[in-house]
Amino acid sequence: MMEQTSSRLRRRLSAILFADMVGYSRMMAMDEVATTMAVKSCVEMFTALAGDFSGQVIGTNGDGVFLIFDSSVDAVSFAVEIQKRIKTLNEGISEDKQTLFRIGINLGEVIIDDVDLHGDSINIASRIEAFAQPGRICISGAVHDQVSNKLAYGYEYLGAQEFKNIRELIDVFQVHEDPAAATLTTGMRRPARASEYGRDGQSKEQSIVVLPFGFQGNDPSESWFADGLAEDVTTNLSRFHDFFVIARGSAYVYNDRTIAPRDVARELGVRYVVDGSVRKAGPRIRVALQLLDARRDRTIWGEQYNREIDDIFELQDEITQVIVSATAVQIEASELERLRQQPPTSLAAYGYVLQGQGHIFRYTKDDVRRARELYDSALAIDPSYARALAAKSRTLNIDWRYDWAERPEVALDDALSLARKAVEFDSTDARGFGELGFAHLYRKEHEAAINAYERALRLNPNDADLMSDMADALAHCGRSEEAIDMLHKAMRLNPFYPDQYIWHLGGAYFNLERYEEAIRTIQTMQNPTEGRRLLAASYGHLGRKAEAQAEARKVLDAHPNFSVENWAAVQPDKYEEDVARFVEGLKLAGL
Repeated sequence: MMEQTSSRLRRRLSAILFADMVGYSRMMAMDEVATTMAVKSCVEMFTALAGDFSGQVIGTNGDGVFLIFDSSVDAVSFAVEIQKRIKTLNEGISEDKQTLFRIGINLGEVIIDDVDLHGDSINIASRIEAFAQPGRICISGAVHDQVSNKLAYGYEYLGAQEFKNIRELIDVFQVHEDPAAATLTTGMRRPARASEYGRDGQSKEQSIVVLPFGFQGNDPSESWFADGLAEDVTTNLSRFHDFFVIARGSAYVYNDRTIAPRDVARELGVRYVVDGSVRKAGPRIRVALQLLDARRDRTIWGEQYNREIDDIFELQDEITQVIVSATAVQIEASELERLRQQPPTSLAAYGYVLQGQGHIFRYTKDDVRRARELYDSALAIDPSYARALAAKSRTLNIDWRYDWAERPEVALDDALSLARKAVEFDSTDARGFGELGFAHLYRKEHEAAINAYERALRLNPNDADLMSDMADALAHCGRSEEAIDMLHKAMRLNPFYPDQYIWHLGGAYFNLERYEEAIRTIQTMQNPTEGRRLLAASYGHLGRKAEAQAEARKVLDAHPNFSVENWAAVQPDKYEEDVARFVEGLKLAGL
């Protein structure tokens, strides 16, 4: 709706979309004519499709397109459709020649004069676009608020970002076309403060977060090395019982934020922060690290390491021991030795696994497939590399869970086999036992599942995702009260916890017939789509027919082929009465 504010200026609330081609300069250098024609074809597609979604192309600039829409729903729907069409155009084209766009969307007022559009909302949209992965869509918190309950997509929280000349922090989300997979991605939880969680004194005293390490090097595609090193330091620290270690997912929310480490510590409610950078040049690496005591607001340790890249595993152990010593945690030498992981026989295998981790955490079908290819490359070099075996097992679990597997009837069997091999080759790695527990659970081998999870958490008592998975297993085994306690601990360790934790918590309340609490819990999901089955069943049992039927319709909107009987067969509950209660609730809702 236009509002006349002067003879020349008008204001309009709009959804603003920026799209920018990935690797434009590189592709122009390779083939100017082909690249120009490809961009021209895509811009024509943007223009032709925009009108179907109340949109209008305002301008183009070489490799970029600027559009406005009447609503956020229209803008996001358009963006998803355009990315699908571009993906189709790229079929059969080698990766280095594909035309890919990043898209950013914001909602806000624009000022319109006789010749142009102006306003901070436009600047924000253009900066959000830079956060998107190639072929993906990022949106602001304002857009998320408008679309999260209206569009059956998923939304991954990328953190509250600070933009130049913009006074307020801007929440940024990445859109997932598959809402189910988005239940595993980082969520926006506020406030993420220690005082909210009631930690005991020891946790506050020995609490720590390892921030993502910055990468400096000639080849940005090697940034996975810095991410992997930070993740490994986090894992090494989290295996000590005396530490309270913030999960990798929550730390990664700060990857692109220019925020002081002491402020991160306050947000996460921890005492210590590890911050650093990695420079890789050929066979050598330089790692600069510092350890901040946020309580005393001082750096208590800083070091720069210049090593051959082949020394990376010794360097990880050295960094871990220095951090432990600097924070005055007493660890016996025998425990340090017991907790040491088995390194691969080849550094190349380790590199493939680190690159795979960069894909698997994105939780898309294509990324999970790419991660598995990288893990296979690692295993081709070192067939006994336990970490690669466990990671590949996880990809099969994800494929099975979200119906991506080409052969779902054997996916869990293969996942189980890989997890068994992982624990056989390295009995000190919690990941293998976690995958073993998951595979056993969905094969309805309940005692074996719980035993595997218990072994995993003895090896890594700070792994929040393992806790969430084990809590789900406990709930399916009739031990929902224990599950609830474990999930609350997982949420303390992972303050930006994914919706999966909430889903598991809601399921535990449902099993205890605490339907009101189940509803309140599921309603806090960032991506509500996958929680609607529990909402429908809970409303059904409470006799709130209209609300139950409304949720049932939304279940069918997202999953038109949904079948109560099929879902009941997938549920891994130990006791038939738990399955029957859920089925009854769904049927009361009209499913």
